[in-house]
Amino acid sequence: MILLNITGHTVEKLVDPFGMLSGDRYEFFLNLKVDEEDELYSEKGVGLRVLFVADNGEMKISNYHFYEEETEEVLDFELEEDEERLVFDYCKDHLEE
Repeated sequence: MILLNITGHTVEKLVDPFGMLSGDRYEFFLNLKVDEEDELYSEKGVGLRVLFVADNGEMKISNYHFYEEETEEVLDFELEEDEERLVFDYCKDHLEE
């Protein structure tokens, strides 16, 4: 289990230049503090990129991946159900920034 400690973020509303997609899409880059004992830990820092969709009052995580902050290398880890809920709630709460 990965213990998520979100320490900050950046968010950007993505533009659909052709107007083909319904709703709004946001790209979150979450800064994570990971314990040295955790298998996800990297001295180069770990982040979580989240594609978040808001469409007609419904919100969801469309996609996500962990990455090494210094190199931007994608890390092969998945969120557990409770962790995904934590990330969803965090993104929802910080959507309008």
